[in-house]
Amino acid sequence: RNYFLSQKSGLSKGYDFWSNWSSLPVLQLRDESGRLSVCSKLCYAIGGAPYQITGSALGFFLQIYLLDVAQLDTFYASIILFVGRAWDAVTDPTVGFLVSRSRWTRCGRMMPWILISTPFAVLTYFLIWYVPSVEQWKVLWYLIFYCLFQSLQTCFHVPYSALTMFISMDQKERDSATAYRMTAEVLGSVVGTAIQGQIVGGAITPCLPGNLEGSPGMTCCKRAYLIASAVICVLYVLCAAVLFLGVREQEGTEPMSFFEGMRMVMGYGPYVKLVMGFLFTSLAFMLLEGNFALFISYTMGFRNDFQNILLVIMLSGTLSIPFWQWFLTRFGKKTAVYIGITWAVPFMILIVCIESSLIVAYVVSVAAGVSVAAAFLLPWSMLPDVVDDFKVKNPDSSGHEAIFYSFYVFFTKFASGISLGISTLSLDFAGYVTRGCSQPDAVNLTLKVLVSAAPVVLIFLGLLIFKTYPIDEERRQGNRKLLQAMRDSNQDSDTESTELGSVV
Repeated sequence: RNYFLSQKSGLSKGYDFWSNWSSLPVLQLRDESGRLSVCSKLCYAIGGAPYQITGSALGFFLQIYLLDVAQLDTFYASIILFVGRAWDAVTDPTVGFLVSRSRWTRCGRMMPWILISTPFAVLTYFLIWYVPSVEQWKVLWYLIFYCLFQSLQTCFHVPYSALTMFISMDQKERDSATAYRMTAEVLGSVVGTAIQGQIVGGAITPCLPGNLEGSPGMTCCKRAYLIASAVICVLYVLCAAVLFLGVREQEGTEPMSFFEGMRMVMGYGPYVKLVMGFLFTSLAFMLLEGNFALFISYTMGFRNDFQNILLVIMLSGTLSIPFWQWFLTRFGKKTAVYIGITWAVPFMILIVCIESSLIVAYVVSVAAGVSVAAAFLLPWSMLPDVVDDFKVKNPDSSGHEAIFYSFYVFFTKFASGISLGISTLSLDFAGYVTRGCSQPDAVNLTLKVLVSAAPVVLIFLGLLIFKTYPIDEERRQGNRKLLQAMRDSNQDSDTESTELGSVV
């Protein structure tokens, strides 16, 4: 208010708001010492919530929605899930290329992508949860809108992920902002799971008679999915608005050629090892996420409690984020990877080895949430370390940050598509019964493999790859000092150039 009052005379003369957008003192990104303010960290963190809110709703509920509400054949459901995620994966490097070639605007290089994609993303997300009346168009309907939403969300998430490198040049500040972001994202998963689970879970019980197409029970269930999606769409827009209004990105260097950058990034050993390690561990948790609702509902027989069990996982993860941030600061990031991700393994084995027990299910959910928190936090905390290491080894390169992030997201999303497609096809081969009150023994065995045996094997494969990851705490701190020296040297050069220009 005081700023605009002081500019009253300027405004009366036609003050150009947009030309002065980056200089407005609203929600300052950093103080005079270069440290990010708590307010700017919170605004940055809130921007990550839409991806996780929609992701948790789709991850936990889309498969069961396509099978039991839209009543698609398991084969077609697997095609939709796989093609949608594979298409999503392909769009990541494409958007990364377009972002890396984007010009700097008055509100930044990343922000326009976030702002423009948001309204179209929420519209397509809402239409995913609508059941068309024409039976023949159902498969095409879900395939089109699922792919469109994934593309539009990529236009939001890739620039947002790369924004990490542009909010501060200080490694500690980026790590701190990442911890805020991970807390908000896990909280976003809680919100998405809670909204979708509580609204949909209370609408209908799958085994009640009269749940056929067009019955009152089915109509109520469809309406519940639409209400839940509408609430999530509103939250998506609000979070994007907070990010846009509360964060100012620093102007970066001019980007390198995309193909040159791709060649350098994909040939960089530490990055490849980090991505491959998290590829296997992410695939493990994606298998667990995509099939846990079916496992709880059918194999364990707790169909009236599955939404609450999923909510416990997300709440446990949210509360664990500050602990893991402290742990990686105290003991190092590689140690946090080994302990955090393996924490869930005994509980994954326990839940399939004992007789169905609701108490055990909740205990396992709490333990799984702790590992989910580590799986959320660590990749995004370690990626900036790889980018910094790359800068030290290639000081003349610039503008490659979006490529690093887009290809990491590409591989994880492609793995997600594979996991969803294979798991749904596996259920088809096992004889899954759409909207059945119970499932054949082969389906229950398949679900046990998908939520326990397969994730455990993938976790250990990922940890074996992490053994070869070369960036430890000593190297990380050394890179930090070298980059600071490089920045100081550039500032001195700029000062000398300015003084020389004054003399001339």
